[in-house]
Amino acid sequence: MAQLSLFDRGPQRLLDDASGRIVLTPELVDGETAGRWFEQLQTGVQWKGGTRLMYEREVDVPRLRAHFRLNDPALPKALQEARDVTTAAIGAPFDSVGLNLYRDERDSVAPHNDKLADLVRGEPIALLSLGATRRLTVRARQPPRRVLHIDLEAGSLLVMSWDTQLHYDHAIPKQRTPVGPRISLAFRVRGEHLA
Repeated sequence: MAQLSLFDRGPQRLLDDASGRIVLTPELVDGETAGRWFEQLQTGVQWKGGTRLMYEREVDVPRLRAHFRLNDPALPKALQEARDVTTAAIGAPFDSVGLNLYRDERDSVAPHNDKLADLVRGEPIALLSLGATRRLTVRARQPPRRVLHIDLEAGSLLVMSWDTQLHYDHAIPKQRTPVGPRISLAFRVRGEHLA
């Protein structure tokens, strides 16, 4: 298992081989800007809960969610600014952002990979973190089961190539120790034919 140090504050290549590429930039956005965006989004977005079927019963999704097309005239100012910074850093034509609000240590997302049928082939997925630090676990789907544990701090950007979704699952597990709220902005390229 690898646990990554954040002593190096520049872009860190965590994975770069035939199975895909993952790059972490710990301080893409300064703390003051990340804090301002967090406050604007936490209070200004209409967050939605949800349910899912698990073990033959319906359970609440353990986080709140929102979604915007990036060309939406009603796109919040914080998302406009975050889009511009992320697009400048990556160079991808992002057109969609999914937001997840993890209210505390009990909120989580189970191991999963992004649905590639919903994404433009070859384009990356970029995760910009705001709020409290949470650990992302990236685990290979096939042996050898390589595992990465990545602490995502406020202002950090994690970029996963399209190919990683074929070979790895990622998750934000529940924590035992108390932690404050976190917002994840997941920038994707869905294309005109995808909602």
